Amino acid sequence: MTVMKVEKDVEAKRMTIVSEFAAPIDRVWQLWENPRLLERWWGPPTYPATFVDHDLSVGSMVTYFMTGPSGDRPGGWWRVLEVDVPNLLRFESGFADDDGLPSTVMPFMINRVTLSEHPKGVTTMAIETRFASLADMEKIMSMGMEEGMKGALSQIDAMLA
Repeated sequence: MTVMKVEKDVEAKRMTIVSEFAAPIDRVWQLWENPRLLERWWGPPTYPATFVDHDLSVGSMVTYFMTGPSGDRPGGWWRVLEVDVPNLLRFESGFADDDGLPSTVMPFMINRVTLSEHPKGVTTMAIETRFASLADMEKIMSMGMEEGMKGALSQIDAMLA
């Protein structure tokens, strides 16, 4: 099932990706909560992630890097803003510099992940990304965010099978 729709709202500076999974909500939540599971799908298939710090407590930082096919290792971070297990995760995110610290030259985003369970064990996951400006949105989208997220999410069905 995976990605059902992608909505881009330029006026609101927002992109939302909605996916459905044939699994109960608690299993889908584990894909965010367990860093070893998160590593199996976060990032496009050609850029697997490694989570260095992973704590979903409000105020905590999550840090990771992805390893590309040529050995490059772009980093990223999340600052956890809100958690309501297993329904909601809201975090600020961005790129990391070579030392793993938040980049001061790249845009940051606010992400809101909502999970809702439906009859027959189907869970809908919506990932909403908000940008500070239209220029930030255009920059991140031109870097392939939509395609990267679709590729990342496409790995989940096999994990839940």
